[in-house]
Amino acid sequence: MLVVTTEHIPGKQYEVIGTAFGVTTQSRNIASDFGAGLKSIVGGEIKGYTKMLNNSRHEAVERLKQEAKAMGADAVVMMRFDSGSISADMQSVAAYGTAVKFID
Repeated sequence: MLVVTTEHIPGKQYEVIGTAFGVTTQSRNIASDFGAGLKSIVGGEIKGYTKMLNNSRHEAVERLKQEAKAMGADAVVMMRFDSGSISADMQSVAAYGTAVKFID
């Protein structure tokens, strides 16, 4: 499944099927949260949260691909991410875009 952030795929003609989404919500464990709290005192990257967000983005894109495939799509164009905190220890990430079917 091809996923692009552009509106057009060079050399391809396609018809729009509809909007597809992939969503995940993740949380860190209490030990990681404690370590992050300590790190916030001295500053710098909190690697546990960076890893969690990278994993969340990957999972959201995989779910987006699955939904687009179930819709009969060949690709997703205009893919974007949205994220937000649900609570102090939970982060939600959504990947969304337009599912399209190639025209031969």
